[in-house]
Amino acid sequence: MAVVAVVPARGGSKGIPGKNLRKVGGVPLVARAVLAALSAERIDRVIVTTDDDEIDRVASAAGAEVIDRPADLAGDTASSESAVLHAIHELGEVPEVVILVQPTSPFIDPGDLDAAVAEVAGGVRDAVFSAVETHEFLWTLGPDGARGVNHDPAVRLPRQQRQPQYRETGAFYVMRGSGFVTHRHRFFGRIGIVPVDERGAIEIDTVEELELACAIAPMWEHHPLPPVDVDAVVTDFDGVHTDDSVLISADGVERVSVTRTDGMGVDLLRRAGVPMLILSTERNPVVSARARKLDVDVVQGAQDKAVALWEWITAKGLDPDRVAYLGNDVNDLGCLESVGWPIAVADSHPDVLAAARLVLTTRGGEGAVRELADLVLLAAERRAAATPPATPPAGIRHATSDHLLEAL
Repeated sequence: MAVVAVVPARGGSKGIPGKNLRKVGGVPLVARAVLAALSAERIDRVIVTTDDDEIDRVASAAGAEVIDRPADLAGDTASSESAVLHAIHELGEVPEVVILVQPTSPFIDPGDLDAAVAEVAGGVRDAVFSAVETHEFLWTLGPDGARGVNHDPAVRLPRQQRQPQYRETGAFYVMRGSGFVTHRHRFFGRIGIVPVDERGAIEIDTVEELELACAIAPMWEHHPLPPVDVDAVVTDFDGVHTDDSVLISADGVERVSVTRTDGMGVDLLRRAGVPMLILSTERNPVVSARARKLDVDVVQGAQDKAVALWEWITAKGLDPDRVAYLGNDVNDLGCLESVGWPIAVADSHPDVLAAARLVLTTRGGEGAVRELADLVLLAAERRAAATPPATPPAGIRHATSDHLLEAL
């Protein structure tokens, strides 16, 4: 057993209830950690240790193996080290390299994981962790006032003349397996650092940090766009199939403009057997007329889009986690929250951009539907070419589906 990543994800959290299931960019935090580890070329297995049934389900869907975490190792005072040691015990073998991956860090670069593994596996270091370089002046505040911690306040050297220091991000810790089992701690022997991009070096412990991560997500990860592995596609109409503008004639008739590029994308999905729904609150008959032209399901004039979406998903017998919803404005937020792939067009409202798992490069009415269709079809091609996963070892539950492996 060469390189094993362990993601400790307990169900209890005092600061943010259900924190490991909260979504950033439309993806639960525990799934983001799993997907980052699975995307690293040097990691052989990804294990989630949890005491929570829903985390178990989400982690399995993301592609992880799951180990049940005992209650005495899932309390507020339990350490991450204890969870990793328990996971190693359950594996029955000490990995050459073991990685502690924290789900509270939503923007882990798989390349950084590979760089850290290379140092440990190559014998250069015994333990390596993620950190950001900093030249900040640190202070401590006591009864007698503030004091400089890492500098002499009377001699303020310019940045160029000061050695950089490093702030631990908490995202990941890569360790020689035997050394970790012996020391029972993540820092031992020759310790190294892998500098990571400070723009994504956020650790979520508060609601405010969660909100910040959601705001950062669209800017952080929508290039390049990943395949969208889903079984069905649902879209809003105005602002998605159209550019959200309307022409009104003297007699009050409203007209909109669409693109044949989107029409071709819908046709390709339909030919591939992917169910599609156009869902809109708009009452203008142009919505249903366009749906008839495209030969797809339509619900318009919906008072509650999320309810209408759920009814359609249920009637089709679909798994909501394997449905994509493409929207652009605040009345789409309920639908975006209800599916596994919430997606936004490029010119969406800021709240929609923050809720989206994926932000397209194309604006509404300018080929966004076609762009999504191409991503869905690409995922289908890769899924068809994929080989079945190996049978998991006894006692460890393997993922039941791999539909999220291409995320992030």
